[in-house]
Amino acid sequence: MRTKSVKKNKINVITLGCSKNTYDSEVLMGQLKASGKDVAHEEEGNIVVINTCGFIDNAKAESVNTILEYADKKERGIVDKVFVTGCLSERYRPDLEKEIPNVDQYFGTTELPLLLKALGADYKHELLGERLTTTPKNYAYLKIAEGCDRPCSFCAIPIMRGKHVSQSIEKLVKEAEGLAKNGVKELILIAQDLTYYGLDLYKKRNLAELLENLVKVEGIEWIRLHYAFPTGFPMDVLELMKREPKICNYIDIPLQHISDKILKSMKRGTTYEKTTRLLKDFREAVPGIAIRTTLIVGYPGETEEDFAILRDWVQEMKFDRLGCFTYSHEENTSAYALEDNVPEEVKQARVTEIMDLQSQISWDLNQEKIGKTYKCVIDRKEGKYFIGRTEFDSPDVDNEVLIDASQFYLKTGEFAQIKIIDATEFDLYGEPLIS
Repeated sequence: MRTKSVKKNKINVITLGCSKNTYDSEVLMGQLKASGKDVAHEEEGNIVVINTCGFIDNAKAESVNTILEYADKKERGIVDKVFVTGCLSERYRPDLEKEIPNVDQYFGTTELPLLLKALGADYKHELLGERLTTTPKNYAYLKIAEGCDRPCSFCAIPIMRGKHVSQSIEKLVKEAEGLAKNGVKELILIAQDLTYYGLDLYKKRNLAELLENLVKVEGIEWIRLHYAFPTGFPMDVLELMKREPKICNYIDIPLQHISDKILKSMKRGTTYEKTTRLLKDFREAVPGIAIRTTLIVGYPGETEEDFAILRDWVQEMKFDRLGCFTYSHEENTSAYALEDNVPEEVKQARVTEIMDLQSQISWDLNQEKIGKTYKCVIDRKEGKYFIGRTEFDSPDVDNEVLIDASQFYLKTGEFAQIKIIDATEFDLYGEPLIS
């Protein structure tokens, strides 16, 4: 029998899944630090907290494998305790408790005070908005709402995250001010649905008013919008984006499909015609705006004709950024009642076809940038390059600007004017303008 460890406990927080989980881990770590705990993100520690994702099959598999890995480490005495939180735990807790009993405790997405108590810490209300950020010092995520009220047939997020709840403008401004004092220059606004922001608190879509307040925060130079739902998009946001230089000419708007038949089954509340009009309105209101989207292929009943409509539309729309995923058949969603009748190999072939098409579009758009100069933020140095981004690029998912570190010195976390000298499908190569 192993004797109890007498060494000082160190809590290792492991984050899986999306930026919303990154934010939640940062809040957890801020609370732990305020209680005097030794806490680290994805380093060594004898107590492990795994913040899981339960969105689609691949993410669930990664989360389960990580839990199994650390349950085994506990069994072998490498770690002392393992706690699991996040979406997978919220959605499948009874199954997980039965299948992986070696975990000390499982917690849902709204049980932060209980998790802190299990870790020997107190939940401090006065720390609202205080976090231990895990991103590079120059940018941070700002979660403006939790949950989702949309009825999308394929999506399990409302099951895991509950109804839409907006954070108040006052709280978010205070949080942004705290981040700016710590050197953050770019805020990436996230939620399950930015479009819905404020309906519960202010009885109107209030994203524009929030942005009006955030642009006044001293030290913040860029504000970026992620995950805006197309139906009911508040068009006053575009007017503000056009006139306010701090708001990046960038929007992430997951559209999922374009065939009217599939959109109707997905319960997206829009059509081919309305979506195409909306994108044209975006481009007319904010010339040069970068539009990122995500698509799902292989949804139940998606025929070759439906896919051809989608493929031709992608070719026509020429999105600046695009991700494509295979449909994942999720329990307790309304689409689960449908037959998952598109073979896996067909799903994969359709993803490949869309991404090959997007690769060519991205190549063409990037070639047009050669010779132009952009304001870039320098995120990090990696190998022989400084890695930067333009306002049209979000971290981890979009283009990067590579600058030869053997020829030029740049400060990470700072902005620089970079002239683009070459480009590939997903990378730009640049040189700083020396003033």
